[in-house]
Amino acid sequence: MTADAGQEGPLDLATRRLERALAMLQQRLAQKIAQAGEQAGASFGQDRADLAAALDAARARERELEEAASAAHDALAHAIAEIRATLGESSGAVEQMEA
Repeated sequence: MTADAGQEGPLDLATRRLERALAMLQQRLAQKIAQAGEQAGASFGQDRADLAAALDAARARERELEEAASAAHDALAHAIAEIRATLGESSGAVEQMEA
């Protein structure tokens, strides 16, 4: 061993500084990835909640439309029955006049 063995040269110092810088960079990158994952998870949860609310609203609207369609069907059936009854009475009156 030489006397220089205990001392570090400029290349060794630069290498250690680079290794420390890389380690710090890796730590910061891991923190940023973790933060981004948390934010994405929160956004996903909010999107899911928004979609669930929209689905509930759509289902409620569907029920309203089904009720309106049923009421319209009943009203049309009643109107058709009245028209048929009126036409039946009219044709009966015509037949009585002809007789």
